[in-house]
Amino acid sequence: MIRAEQLDGVTVKYTGTLEDGTVFDRSPEDRPLRFILGREEVIPGFDAAVQGLLQGENKTFVIPCEDAYGAHREDLVETIDRSQLPADVELKAGIQLEVTREDDSVLSVMVVKVTKKKVTLDANHPLAGKPLTFEIELLEVVKDPPEAKMMDMFSAMTPPMTPPM
Repeated sequence: MIRAEQLDGVTVKYTGTLEDGTVFDRSPEDRPLRFILGREEVIPGFDAAVQGLLQGENKTFVIPCEDAYGAHREDLVETIDRSQLPADVELKAGIQLEVTREDDSVLSVMVVKVTKKKVTLDANHPLAGKPLTFEIELLEVVKDPPEAKMMDMFSAMTPPMTPPM
């Protein structure tokens, strides 16, 4: 049997659930997840759980929030005046908004609470602060995948950034 190791290409089927059993994500039957171990293509706890598995093995594991989307940070929750948002935006708790920052980057926020004068927004990832349970099946392990070689070649061709003089 082939064991999954760092920089191997892997293909997995998975279902992710919260503590109460709610399914928050699953791989489509016809499109399992493919990624390279150790390339930070998935959350750290998922990557770590797949490493060492044998091709064909099934596993259920719990990822603590620190190894998933991080702890819920109160500094990312802000209450603003309703007048700071466009009047035509229909606001209700549970919807997501995209907010353009001063540097023109876009930030997704969740509307947490709405009153006549105030709106509370949360910029945490929706799964921040939550342990995540995954059931996975390791379908395939590819040793020395071509994608990893391409990434190594690209890294070698890209000169390191040097600070301006």
